[in-house]
Amino acid sequence: MMFGGHAVTEYIEPRQVETDDLTKVWSVTEFCARHRIDTEEQALLLKLFGPFATASELIHNAKRAPRFR
Repeated sequence: MMFGGHAVTEYIEPRQVETDDLTKVWSVTEFCARHRIDTEEQALLLKLFGPFATASELIHNAKRAPRFR
């Protein structure tokens, strides 16, 4: 939110935050395919988590090559 050109913080009750998306369990292979993660990185994620992991774990541990225009 902006006010007079300055960012304004907003307080949100913790129970208002939906965590379902972050705790959803993904197939590591499917996650890598959907997020353009290369096979080397996919192998590292599979070694780290096995065949399944939560979205939060994958998002915070996956390194993706930059996409240049």
